[in-house]
Amino acid sequence: MARGIAHVTLVGNLTRDPELRQTPSGTSVCQLGVAVNSSYKDSNGQWVEKPNFFDVVVWGAQGENCARYLSKGRQVAVDGRLDQRSWEAQDGSRRSKVEIIADTVMFIGGQNDTREPVARGGSQPVSDAAAQDDFRDIDFGGDDIPF
Repeated sequence: MARGIAHVTLVGNLTRDPELRQTPSGTSVCQLGVAVNSSYKDSNGQWVEKPNFFDVVVWGAQGENCARYLSKGRQVAVDGRLDQRSWEAQDGSRRSKVEIIADTVMFIGGQNDTREPVARGGSQPVSDAAAQDDFRDIDFGGDDIPF
């Protein structure tokens, strides 16, 4: 039987602080909520933002690092696979959920990076103070810059 492909790559922002737990055998597992905005033009030609929310599971040392260094609002890139699990709820009904099991989580932006994501066709909003902070460590010297 041929195997299917359920590969996922997404870039988004954390919707909550990571939750780190341990399995009974001592393996670390971290749960993340990631929001990814998509946009489309409506019937009036106006851009509409649509948020999409994903649950991500990160195992082992990588999950511990996520819990240690990430917090709500931080931008991440996640590469992994889809996994569906099902269970019986307390009321007896069957429930199921599709999650992303992360192979790789890359931390994007700085720890204090609170800038909003770039909108399609737009530029990233940055305050004047934030723009000046980007260059605070650069010594431009007293010479004129020729460009």
